Amino acid sequence: MRSIFAFLAEVRRLAVPYFKGEDRWPGRALLAAVIFLELASVFLNVQFNAWNARFYNAVQNKDFATFKYELLYFCGLAALFIIAAVYQLYLRQWLRIRWRAWMTDKYLSRWLHEGTHYRMRTVGDPADNPDQRIAEDLELFTQRTIDLSIGLLNAVVTIASFVFILWMLSNEAPLTLFGYDIAIPGYLVWAALIYATLGTLITHLIGNVLAALNFSMQRYEADFRYHLVRVRENGEQIALLGGEPAEHARLNQRFARFFEYFMRIIRTQKRLTWFTAGYNQASVVFPYVVVSPAYFAGKIQLGILFQTASAFNSVQTAFSFFVTAYNTLAEYRAVVQRLIGFENAIGGADLLQSQSELKHEEIPGAAVAVEGMKLWLPDGKPVLSADKISIPLGDSVLVTGATGSGKSTFFRAVAGIWPFGKGRVSVEKGAKMLVLPQKPYLPFGTLAEVLAYPAKPDAFDPKQFDEALAAVGLSRLSGRLAEETSWPHVLSLGEQQSVSLARALLTKPDILLLDEATSAIDEDGEAALYKLIKERLPKATVISIGHRSTLLPFHKDRLEAKPQADGMFRLAAGV
Repeated sequence: MRSIFAFLAEVRRLAVPYFKGEDRWPGRALLAAVIFLELASVFLNVQFNAWNARFYNAVQNKDFATFKYELLYFCGLAALFIIAAVYQLYLRQWLRIRWRAWMTDKYLSRWLHEGTHYRMRTVGDPADNPDQRIAEDLELFTQRTIDLSIGLLNAVVTIASFVFILWMLSNEAPLTLFGYDIAIPGYLVWAALIYATLGTLITHLIGNVLAALNFSMQRYEADFRYHLVRVRENGEQIALLGGEPAEHARLNQRFARFFEYFMRIIRTQKRLTWFTAGYNQASVVFPYVVVSPAYFAGKIQLGILFQTASAFNSVQTAFSFFVTAYNTLAEYRAVVQRLIGFENAIGGADLLQSQSELKHEEIPGAAVAVEGMKLWLPDGKPVLSADKISIPLGDSVLVTGATGSGKSTFFRAVAGIWPFGKGRVSVEKGAKMLVLPQKPYLPFGTLAEVLAYPAKPDAFDPKQFDEALAAVGLSRLSGRLAEETSWPHVLSLGEQQSVSLARALLTKPDILLLDEATSAIDEDGEAALYKLIKERLPKATVISIGHRSTLLPFHKDRLEAKPQADGMFRLAAGV
């Protein structure tokens, strides 16, 4: 029971915010309409049950006038039932897509908030495959929550509606064994309850492992899909290295994990289906077996027999809700666990940032100032320290040092996305900062969108795009601004870095951090781009990471990451 209540609390934590959020009134109205139509369907089922008695009594009595009337009455009930079924499905789907859209926006906002997605990766990302959580699990959560909730409501209301009918019919159709009437008040209700309880217990004993198996299977399937995307994105490198056999083996290995859990699931489902299929077939004839002795003894009419069987099946089906929905419930539990894990991972990343001892502030004065900084890796290994570093506004500084000395980590700390450290980083108040990494990010879209990123293309005049491309030596791309494609596969790494620098010319940052942002460009081209930065961004503070000595003439000062006796590197003024 504790496990059930804990699970329901998790479902409530995920579901309730939508009905209290910005879209709450349309959501509540749709939910109310769906519930009303479900209650109407149960009411119509009660009417169908009463109709069974009248119709089959008319058949037994050969009462043709009543027979015709009941047929017309049935047509009216059927028309209402069809209308209720159609609009309930329509409104359920409408509610589902609105709910999913709201949750998708909420999860995207939290995941992409101020580097949360990056910090989740630095600690190993316990919520693996966020793309699956947002794209697939939210769809399953909204669909399954609505379906299971409405199904449970139907079961409860059906029991409430039909138990009284079945109790009364127990008196009209007494239990008859070996020609003797046995007086058990409401015996049909107890029979349905016992039948369903035994079915539920046996179903749970067979299928209780399905939730855990579904959780693992979905994880390995998402992992397999993620690595397929990686192969597609890195196709050129794999082809040049002749790595296809290695990738084939790795992908087969990952698929084998998914295959293993899938086979375990279908074996469990096979055992479960053996029972549930037999259970459902037996439930069709069970009420006739129980009530038919009274009919053949002449104590009830044919209509009462059919009415009793119909009412019994309704109550037994309602009691058996967990039997029929067990597979769905197992999948649903796995979905809820994955979403809760994702929310906890986001909360952990936010907590990591809020509790970081590395403080950031904006104050007037120097462009960038560092005091008492110590940085370490996520595993706690110290990597870099820096103290009393002040970079004036408009200055240009080259950061050098051995590979692995923490230079890029220093940039991440200055940019405010690295939580592993202590000390203080001060940035000029109101300054616009732009960081260009060694491997540029070019989003899928038009070239204009790529150049304007993260701003929108309409923030710039089309002529500005042409001028920026011409300035970085890519004027041949000017006619392709509206072309939408995967630009990282169209442009070489050097061209991608040039596009990234064109972005800087458009953005006009106050502080520009270049993390080997010209490493794939030849020395003459690199020199031309640094001259361009100085010419087009004369007031910008430029801080570069680089290994080429040819970069020294383009910077006024130099910071060097020097190894220390304790294994750390210390960033200080270089010679």
